[in-house]
Amino acid sequence: MLVIISMGSSIIYTPAYLKFVFYNELMAALHITNEQVGTLLSAYAITATICYLPSGIVADKVRARTLSWVGFALTALLTFVYATLPSYNTLMFVFVFVGMGLTTILIWWGIRFKVIRLISGEGEYSRNIGLSYGLYGAAGLVVGLVNTFIVTKLAASPEVGMRVLIIFLGILIAVLAVLSFLFIPRFAGEIGGDGTGFSFKGVGKALTMPVVWLSSACMFFVYFYYTGVTYTTPYLKGALGASATLVLLIGTIRTYGITLFSGPVFGAIASKVGSPSRVITVGSVLAAVVLLGFVFLPQKPAIAVLAAVLVIFLGFVANGVFGIVSGQLTEGKVPLEVFGTASGLLSVVGFLPDTFSSTWFGKLMDQKGNAAYDDIFIILAISALIAGAIAVVLLWYVKKHKADEPLDEAVADAGIVEA
Repeated sequence: MLVIISMGSSIIYTPAYLKFVFYNELMAALHITNEQVGTLLSAYAITATICYLPSGIVADKVRARTLSWVGFALTALLTFVYATLPSYNTLMFVFVFVGMGLTTILIWWGIRFKVIRLISGEGEYSRNIGLSYGLYGAAGLVVGLVNTFIVTKLAASPEVGMRVLIIFLGILIAVLAVLSFLFIPRFAGEIGGDGTGFSFKGVGKALTMPVVWLSSACMFFVYFYYTGVTYTTPYLKGALGASATLVLLIGTIRTYGITLFSGPVFGAIASKVGSPSRVITVGSVLAAVVLLGFVFLPQKPAIAVLAAVLVIFLGFVANGVFGIVSGQLTEGKVPLEVFGTASGLLSVVGFLPDTFSSTWFGKLMDQKGNAAYDDIFIILAISALIAGAIAVVLLWYVKKHKADEPLDEAVADAGIVEA
C-alpha cells in the first residue's frame, strides 16, 4: 500500500506537469503558443486549489480503496484522451486539464496522506511519510528517465514522441488503478456508523483545531522555501557562470536524486526523536543559514563548485523538511475521523505559494537581473525562519495541552475489515 500510494503520488501528476521537462516538445506537438501552454497549467492549478479542501472532506466520507482506484482509472482515461493531442479547447475545458484537476485532486489527493496514516501505528507516521517521499522520488526518477528516452528516440517527430510518452503514462496510471483495487483493503474505523464517518460537525471540528492551522501555516512557509530552492539553478548559470553540464547535473540531483534519500532520512530522524516539529525547526534554521550564505558568496565562476555543493545540501534539507510537515497532524493528535479534512486544509494553505511566488520572483529577476538573487534568497531565508518558529509554537501547544492520548488503536493496528 505504501508503494502504490507513493509511486502514484508521483506518476498521477506527471501528465499535467509535462511542460516542466518537455516544454518545447509539448508546445510543438499540441501546436499551441507559450501563453496557451501556461494557461493550460493555470486551469489545472486553479481547479486543484478549489478542490484541495473538498478532497479532504471526500476522503473522510468515501473509503480510500474506492477513491484510489477510481481516481487512477479516471485519470488514465483522461491521459489516453490527452494522447490523441486534441484541440486546445478540448484540452482546456472538456477532458484533460480541468478534468484532471477533479480526478487527481478532488478524488485522489485526499488519500495521499490518509492512507499513510491508516497504515501507521503510534509514532510511525513520520517515518512512513518520509519513506513515502523517497519512493515518490524513485518513481519520478525512473519515469523521468524513460520519458526522456522516448522523446529523445522520437525527436524527429514531436507529435509521435509526445503521443507515445503520454500513452506510456496512461498505461502506468491504469496499472496503479488495478493494483489499488487489488491491494488496498477496507480499514476498520476508516468511515462508517461507529461515529468516525464524515459529518459537517467533523469539518467544523477540524477547522477549529489550532494544531491544524499551525500545521497548515508551517506547511505554507516550508513549501515556500522548498519550491524556492529551484531558483538555485538559474543562479548557478546566470550569476556564477557555471557550465551547462554542471547546472544540468546539479538540477537533476536536486530534483530527483536527493528525494530518494532525504525523505526516508528525515522521516527516520523524526520518528526517532518523536517529534517532526523539532526536526522541522532544526532543518529550517539550517536552510536559512545556507540561503543567507548565498547572499554573501561572491558572484564569480571560481566559487561555482562550492555553490553547487551548498545547493545539493540545501535541496537535501528542504526536501526532507517538506516530506515530514504533514507529520505535525499526528504529532498534534488530529483524530482519524477528520484527518482527511485536516489534510485538505493543510494542502489549501500550504500550496498557496504556487499562486504568487513564481510571478513575484520572476518580476524581481526582470527588474534587477542577477542582483535579484540576493533578494530572493533573503526572502526564502525569512520564510524558513518563520517555518521553524511556527514549528516551535506547535510543539509548545502540544506539550501545554498534553495531547498524549494514543492514536486510534483500531487504525494504529491497521485494522482491516476485508480485502
